[in-house]
Amino acid sequence: MTQLANAKAIITGGAMGIGLATTKRLLKEDCQVTIWDINEKAMEQARRELAPWEGSVFFHLCDISDEKQVNHCAKQAEREMGRVDILINNAGMVVPGRFCQHEPSVRVKETSVNLLAMYYTIYAFLPGMYERNFGHIVNISSGAGLVGMPDLSTYCAAKWAVYGLTESLRFEAMVDGKNGVHFSSVHPGILKHGMFEGSKLNVFGEIMIPRVNNHDGVARVIVDKALKKNRYIVKYPKTLHLGTLSRGLMPDRMMNRVMLLAGIGDSMKHWSGGKK
Repeated sequence: MTQLANAKAIITGGAMGIGLATTKRLLKEDCQVTIWDINEKAMEQARRELAPWEGSVFFHLCDISDEKQVNHCAKQAEREMGRVDILINNAGMVVPGRFCQHEPSVRVKETSVNLLAMYYTIYAFLPGMYERNFGHIVNISSGAGLVGMPDLSTYCAAKWAVYGLTESLRFEAMVDGKNGVHFSSVHPGILKHGMFEGSKLNVFGEIMIPRVNNHDGVARVIVDKALKKNRYIVKYPKTLHLGTLSRGLMPDRMMNRVMLLAGIGDSMKHWSGGKK
């Protein structure tokens, strides 16, 4: 198990939701944490909530889809903390609806935040981790990075890519003999609150894949399983393993039918997360 005391971490989208909950857990582990977020109001609220850890937490407004901003903020973080041992790529956005309901430029922006931004952040910090042969990159994928969902085509595409990106980087580190540099992908289920508020499956679907009650549940597995135990792939709740198992055992046509019976077709019908 990895000890986290005195580790230096960056969390993108760290001012609210999973990012803020993870920040709190890392601060309790005696880490220093730098929060990057684009939401000024959320950042000010986070400052107030994290006031007891003043001196151990740093705040920077950063649009992670902008490579220049990422590079600038990366240099700031290294000046303030000395180095970066942990990078948690958590920031994300969702634009639900049928694929042709939005222009391609909207889909490109969604992909930029959910996937392409990780190219910038990883490129900024991975060389230093390689040089020290020490570090851990945690990429937040999704349950939607395991199975496709209607009205979430671009989101699913990015989260599937995050899964593959993380695995490929892990293999590269193994081949290069950098066994002190670790990579984890985390796949949360549908959260009741926050970005996916209002979305849900039917009764059968809720039993099969129960929604996640709070952000701290995801933060707990990020810290305890991904970071401390170096789990390669973390699925939360554990019932998400059923999707992978079913895909291996069932014909694709049957798998699709089961998902439709679970209410996947109407899962975003009452979505209200974008109003927050």
